[in-house]
Amino acid sequence: MSSTPTPAPDLSDVFAYVDERRDEFVQRLIAYLRMPSISAWGTGMGEVAEFVAGMLGGLGLVTEVMPTAGWPMVLGRYEGAAADAPAVLLYGHYDVQPPDPLDAWVSPPFEPAIRDGRIYARGAGDNKGQHFAQMLALEALLACRGALPCNVTVLLEGEEEIGSPRMPDFVRDHRDALHADLVITSDGPVHESGRAQIVFGVRGVLSFELRARGADRDLHSGNWGGVAPNPLWTLVHLLATMKNARGEVTIDGFYDDVLPPTALEREALARLPGDLEAIRASLGASALDTPDGRGYAERLAAWPTFTINGLHGGYGGPGSKTVLPHEAFAKCDMRLVEAQRAEDVFAKVVAHVRRHAPGVEVIYQGAMDPSKTPLDSAYTAPLRQAIVAAQGEEPLLVPALGGSLPEYVFTRILGVPAFTVPYANADEANHAPNENIEVARFIAGIKTGAAMLAYLGASARP
Repeated sequence: MSSTPTPAPDLSDVFAYVDERRDEFVQRLIAYLRMPSISAWGTGMGEVAEFVAGMLGGLGLVTEVMPTAGWPMVLGRYEGAAADAPAVLLYGHYDVQPPDPLDAWVSPPFEPAIRDGRIYARGAGDNKGQHFAQMLALEALLACRGALPCNVTVLLEGEEEIGSPRMPDFVRDHRDALHADLVITSDGPVHESGRAQIVFGVRGVLSFELRARGADRDLHSGNWGGVAPNPLWTLVHLLATMKNARGEVTIDGFYDDVLPPTALEREALARLPGDLEAIRASLGASALDTPDGRGYAERLAAWPTFTINGLHGGYGGPGSKTVLPHEAFAKCDMRLVEAQRAEDVFAKVVAHVRRHAPGVEVIYQGAMDPSKTPLDSAYTAPLRQAIVAAQGEEPLLVPALGGSLPEYVFTRILGVPAFTVPYANADEANHAPNENIEVARFIAGIKTGAAMLAYLGASARP
């Protein structure tokens, strides 16, 4: 693909089609949001998979509901574009988080309500509203043009909210069916400034538990203190060997594969809006975490972390109880950056624990590898132009998010670039009560999805 600007497709008819059907599209999203699909509970999963498969099939895509050891994948394929048109994989997930706590919702989570220009329901932003906008973009293009400008595969997963455990094997086993030149995911919020963004990567995540044991029961701290070992102190001392007061992770080899940001990434990070002091104040924090001297965006995009999620053991009730606990555990996670590998980092954690506290058990609890696509990808320009055409504003280019998505299955297993273009508002409250999406952003998402395919289709494949 040339670095010259992509010829601007005329999308006036497509945008008019979307505007004319604004109310209809909102009501169809509301009908979709009424259908619970809670992967953690198994609620409604098969029914919703069949629903979205039926919609894709109705658009003329060759559609399959593909079983896995967990909840099914939904796969739809359109191969009617020219042979030299880009092949685009659109990824999303039809499962949602549990709605608890129910009493914190203003309106019931599966009875969608519109208030002040927003649709409130579980899944409104994460991710039903966003992948539904992508499907409506296909519908609008087909209605106006009779064909899509790209060959398109739609992959909707049913287990993203429980860590995508089946995605790696599914992608490996179905490489041919998932053939693509690039992947686009619409998930998560726009930038906190309200600007659209193209996200080129995500940090990975590694979760594990450290468990220490002492006696076979809790003991009186006077009668047994200084005699029986205290597993809480065992963990405190161990954790102190894993990260120092300067904020540096002190596990041997932890930083070996951490790559510094490229010059383009540094420029992009520097252009991101953000007031570090305002962010600190909004957190009610007197200072930011160590190390000092790092910008907000750089902290999230370019550096790995080690977090103690919880440290438990002994007595935690009111007053005092002079007990010597018999067991203690720490829940931990690490956010990883390119080119770290979760499997390799976990092996380094295990080796560190064996060296410093051999009696402590290390329990693996899941992982996702990081993912990154170069900012100077050949597909960046048409995606950027498409967002400008649909939304009237230049998007921000974000090298990587601080959180984690299973993008690595595309960049590392399929070996293709992956981009995230969020449609939801920054305060979508995903995973929380009163999750929502602004109606205007949902409609803009439909137009953006159509524009991205149109601009990609107008570009020659690299």
